[in-house]
Amino acid sequence: MTSTTLDAPSATPILDWYDRHHRDLPWRVSPPMAARGVRADPYRVWLSEVMLQQTTVQAVKPYFANFLARWPTVRDLAEAPNDDVMAAWAGLGYYARARNLKKCAEAVATQHDGVFPDTEDGLKSLPGIGDYTAAALAAIAFNRQAAVMDGNVERVISRLYAISTPLPAGKTLMKQKVALLTPADRPGDFAQAMMDLGATICTPKRPACSLCPFRGSCEALRLHDPEQFPVKAAKKERPVRRGAAFVAVTADGEILLRRRIASGLLGGMTEVPTTAWTSRADGETSADAAPFPAQWEPCGSVTHVFTHFELRLSIYRAAIPSRIQHDDKWWEPVTNLEAQALPTIMKKAIATAIPRVFAMPKG
Repeated sequence: MTSTTLDAPSATPILDWYDRHHRDLPWRVSPPMAARGVRADPYRVWLSEVMLQQTTVQAVKPYFANFLARWPTVRDLAEAPNDDVMAAWAGLGYYARARNLKKCAEAVATQHDGVFPDTEDGLKSLPGIGDYTAAALAAIAFNRQAAVMDGNVERVISRLYAISTPLPAGKTLMKQKVALLTPADRPGDFAQAMMDLGATICTPKRPACSLCPFRGSCEALRLHDPEQFPVKAAKKERPVRRGAAFVAVTADGEILLRRRIASGLLGGMTEVPTTAWTSRADGETSADAAPFPAQWEPCGSVTHVFTHFELRLSIYRAAIPSRIQHDDKWWEPVTNLEAQALPTIMKKAIATAIPRVFAMPKG
């Protein structure tokens, strides 16, 4: 693009683009249906937005379908046993979201008679709902003129205005620009259009600028360097933590499990016994730290990357002739492990010790 004269950014081109090119997603009401007065279900919008935080659309789709099949309404989710919800979430990651999901459902059911508040402030009063989720729910489900900004929108808006302030400091200016662009008549469609544009056209690498509805207004395109934006602050090196995990299996095929404390990393999830590693400190890595004496056989190690650190676990396995009773643990048939609230790191540990139980999870 050689011209130095740009059109003023407007919501009209992207809404027109969205009407033709929107993604069909199970939690959405498509523009033709919206034009006929069909509104998005707040429960579906909320559930999808919580699941989509730091998770891809493709990863979320089967979880979303499973949750809806098991708990079709927010009241159903509120009444569900906590262990069932955590087990259904297992593998999706960022488990604080699942704990807050359950608390939020309970608050909507008990404090709001099963109806989500329809304003940003009202939504932010609910457990686990912050600025982004409140804005998304207000705009998409309740047609409020709320400025919705996720990672895709950040990328679009930073390029449209060539915002050079590095993230996260640049978010304030980005949100101001989103608020100015958000129309009063179709705020939900605008929010979803911006998300779709970032996901399909204004991608991190090799954006398809020739297909973009903002191509006549984009400052980054005028500068011939869209990939420069958004500008990100230098990343700190991710620390490495170490620990050990112990997979005990009886002769009749039962494995020793326990539940993590409700708060903190992986809170409330199920695990095999491990040493006391945290995001800030290493745990013991030798068999000497096993939960009880046995013939612990080293099986190798697994690595799992969390948001702020990398965890490397040494894995040990022991064949136990018969059950040893533990007050804070239980024995679970290996055939029933898929129904347990096992996070990915624990599935990796079990797959390393007993390859026939799980295929090694990726990531």
